[in-house]
Amino acid sequence: MTSQPLEGAQGRDPLGRPPGRGRLAALLGAGLGLVLAGSFALPAQAAPATGHGAARKAAALVTSPATLVNPFIGTSNEADDFPGADVPFGMVQWSPDTPSRPSGGGYEYNDSTITGFSLTHIAGPGCGAAGDVPVLPTVGAVNNSATDSFSHANESATAGSYKVALDNQVTTELTATARSGMARFTFPSSTQSNLIFKLTGSQNGASKTQFNVVSSTEVSGQVTSGRFCGAGNTYTVYFDMVFDQPFTGQGTAAAPAAKAAKPDALASKNAAEKANKPQLHSSMPKAATPSKDAAPDAAASAAHVTFNTTSNRVVQAKVGVSYVSTANAVANRAAENAGWDFNGTRTAAQSAWNSALGKVQIAGGTADQQTIFYTALYHSLLHPNIISDTNGQYYGFDGKTHTVDSGHHAAYANYSGWDIYRSQAQLEALVAPDVASDTAQSMIDDYAQTGILPKWSENNGESYVMVGDPADGIIADYYAFGAHGFDTSTALADMVKQASSTSNDRPGGNYLDAPGYMPHNGSYGCCNFYGPVATTLEYNTADFALSAFAGALGDTANQQKYAARAQGWRNTLNPASGFVEPRNADGSWPNGFDPTSGTDMVEADSWIYTGMVPFNVAGLADAKGGNAAMNDYLDTVLRSYTGANGYAWVGNEPSIELPWEYDYTGQPYKTQGTVRSIQDAIWANNPRGLADGNDDLGAMSAWYVWSALGMFPMTPGTSDLALGSPLFTQAVVTLPSGKTLTINGNGAADNAPYVQSATWNGGAWNNAYAPTTAISAGGTLSYTLGTSANTSWATSASAAPPSYSGGVAAPPRPRIGALTSGAGPNLCADAAQSGTADGTAVQIWGCDSTYAQDWTIAGDGTLRTLGKCLDVDNGGTSDGTKVQLWGCNATGSQQWTVQGDGSLVNPQSGKCLDDPSGSTTNGARLQIYTCNGSGAQKWTPPAAPAARTGAVVSGVSSTLCLDDKSAGTANGTPIEIWTCNGSDAQKVTVAADGTLRVAGGCLDANQSGTTNGTLIQLWNCNGTGAQQWRATTSGQLINAHAGLCLDDPNSSTTTGTQLQLYTCNGSAAQKWTLPS
Repeated sequence: MTSQPLEGAQGRDPLGRPPGRGRLAALLGAGLGLVLAGSFALPAQAAPATGHGAARKAAALVTSPATLVNPFIGTSNEADDFPGADVPFGMVQWSPDTPSRPSGGGYEYNDSTITGFSLTHIAGPGCGAAGDVPVLPTVGAVNNSATDSFSHANESATAGSYKVALDNQVTTELTATARSGMARFTFPSSTQSNLIFKLTGSQNGASKTQFNVVSSTEVSGQVTSGRFCGAGNTYTVYFDMVFDQPFTGQGTAAAPAAKAAKPDALASKNAAEKANKPQLHSSMPKAATPSKDAAPDAAASAAHVTFNTTSNRVVQAKVGVSYVSTANAVANRAAENAGWDFNGTRTAAQSAWNSALGKVQIAGGTADQQTIFYTALYHSLLHPNIISDTNGQYYGFDGKTHTVDSGHHAAYANYSGWDIYRSQAQLEALVAPDVASDTAQSMIDDYAQTGILPKWSENNGESYVMVGDPADGIIADYYAFGAHGFDTSTALADMVKQASSTSNDRPGGNYLDAPGYMPHNGSYGCCNFYGPVATTLEYNTADFALSAFAGALGDTANQQKYAARAQGWRNTLNPASGFVEPRNADGSWPNGFDPTSGTDMVEADSWIYTGMVPFNVAGLADAKGGNAAMNDYLDTVLRSYTGANGYAWVGNEPSIELPWEYDYTGQPYKTQGTVRSIQDAIWANNPRGLADGNDDLGAMSAWYVWSALGMFPMTPGTSDLALGSPLFTQAVVTLPSGKTLTINGNGAADNAPYVQSATWNGGAWNNAYAPTTAISAGGTLSYTLGTSANTSWATSASAAPPSYSGGVAAPPRPRIGALTSGAGPNLCADAAQSGTADGTAVQIWGCDSTYAQDWTIAGDGTLRTLGKCLDVDNGGTSDGTKVQLWGCNATGSQQWTVQGDGSLVNPQSGKCLDDPSGSTTNGARLQIYTCNGSGAQKWTPPAAPAARTGAVVSGVSSTLCLDDKSAGTANGTPIEIWTCNGSDAQKVTVAADGTLRVAGGCLDANQSGTTNGTLIQLWNCNGTGAQQWRATTSGQLINAHAGLCLDDPNSSTTTGTQLQLYTCNGSAAQKWTLPS
């Protein structure tokens, strides 16, 4: 079914709140469980289109899961899955294509004609891919551009096979082995029964085509395609097809003259992207040069063979595929399918799926829910794909033929890295650890061939599409979830080398140490960079995964180094707004920030990316002002799931972690309710049933599998599992160790997502995370579930899943909370309808603890909510001038001073923030007015956090302190070491904005220096990186702009010695004790 916003997101609620706010207010109240229970009570309603209200199955474990798979799920509404024949991780996906030709999948359920059955497909990659060598059965005169109409009433598909009776009276049946396909074409009685080979019909076109008639029962050929998302990668696929009866005629159609492919129009590094629509942002490196025996330009655009089916209407075909040679395609076919037993081959394919899917057995749920679950698991195991042949050969990223490493079964390709590291890689390792191990080894081999780890590879070429360094997360996830059969030491060395240098895969890596983020105005070389804020967060996640992997292998130095560098997200989170924002290289924040803009993001906006710190959610919540502010943010961003106007887009990867973050903020019941609501909104047992986004090589399907099990792998590189609630009464997972993890959902039902209590191996379990041994040693996690939220289960701070600070000390919290009015009880300043557009009215509204009422009193004199500043309309100075939200622009119309009597004065106008006539009516718009001391001008601002002001004591001696020379206030006053004396010159404030303040100024690196010996001085606070300091738990103070430590030269004990910046070395001269 189509994705719908949460109940209450349209119209106004009975209390007259703006659209969407009634639902949000309910979420925050004590009646949360009852409200959500009402929205989940589907069985009591007429059965919806999804069938969630169908009669419930008996609670017996599924024993033949392949029979429950519906390959048509996700074949419409842009999920872009395909319904054809395949086996787990196979090289061949023989599947129909339709005229709409959705990216990768090639099949749109709403189409009524088939253009061909091509040999290769990729599930929902976002750009055109694969679709190589479409073959179409026709009857009568040969037409190389023919299509065949059909009806879905005459079409069926199961895991491993596909069948359709076309309107031309030809029935096509398809099945597959790992490297070959088998077809059974039943023609009408005719002397002109044809198979058309559309050689140039790959999704991205094909060149260098060849078609050879080997004998009257065998043809072979090859095509070259690629250029994923307009990139420079290419590959050549070879095929050899044999028939069980001779053809009576054959022919080819000449190919037109070859034309050079033109790259897509390039977008800038800061340009916003639409979700699920990757863009080419820069020129791409060329693909590996094909081997010397590669074919010339296309020899034919199409070919055909014709059979006489008057006496034998059934024509069977077997096709072998290879990315190395035709000879290997022949060998693959012969090795995997020597006979002509179509039914036996189909049965073997289904058995392969039963074996893979059977690693996760479920019981209970409705018939539709079981089908959705096993189809999602099926889609999760389609990729990556075998690319090596039965003789072990494969064509590498370097344009050479290689052989699979000793001890490994196969080489793999097709990694949608940016997508799969979040959910699919962990599931792959859990269910198919041997495949995951071989895939990890393949990535290591890719590095050996090219000097980079793959990011988004298509067959034997790298496209460099998307951002970050996802290979770190994939490899570390594989290891954490039980896939250990690869060269881990080489993998770690490769990951460290890539993370410590700048390459085509990690452009901008030079910025990670200093200033610690990707600047909005940075320089990133020739290639492959865009979305600086999103890329910073992706690099942080990759660094954390690398850290976790290093720690698992006993490399403490790299564990600590990259865990600390992973905390660079703090440098993109503006404490004044609570959002991640574009930031210039000098540390300044560009004016005009809008949290709904995609500038410097990738397929999302700041609303979504602000939550993307999966390894340190506790730190993120603290940086936003605490759990209350974090929960208000989550309530807002998750009040709809379709990505508009600052809401989550749960059909795309940057949003998929957000529902699980309540586990970290003391409200796991909201994770339980929100996840269930998303399941029901986005997944269904019909072709549109993976709504609102590409499947991204199983990444989205894997999210569903994890969520239905009641858990999610939030923290890259670890086996940490945040908990939701199970959809089924029981699930039994066979782990890589051979042990089992059993999940019991007592009382499980679609409308009962709420955990009442839980046990682990019989003992009480009151934590919102799975036991650390759940994935390695197994055990039994049992829930009691209900329709109403238990708001006390697993809500304590100690019950939250682990967060990892990397040894970086948290700065003080921002001053954030409600701005309450003195005009009447329970009235707050409110952004109308939670709007963030410039000009959004600021009004009086009943206090409701929503994000639209969370105001930050920033260090620059502004008042901010929802990423915007409280602004006097047009800079007005007259009584009655309205106030509004506007992009922060450093003008006087956005400056406010908190007075001792509770008034808020705009210095530019000299007027006070005023509730007209002391109105208590919801929606009354605020204004400025001559200050008069009335209740209409009295405001209670959020409480200030405890000030962290005091001495900064040197590690050289506890009697020495950081000192402002002679208590000076002039720019350039030296910051020195001096005997501790408690004077004002030594009273340093650790500010929430990352500055260290004394005597009204900021500690500043002279002339923004970045070299050893740069002197430290006092300077007017100016928001630049020269004044940004990051404290570590070991006592270092790192200047973010320079990446160097505050240093007492030569550990001097001489008073008056001016402090400097110097390479961090862990010495006492660089250890400082900050005021608590």
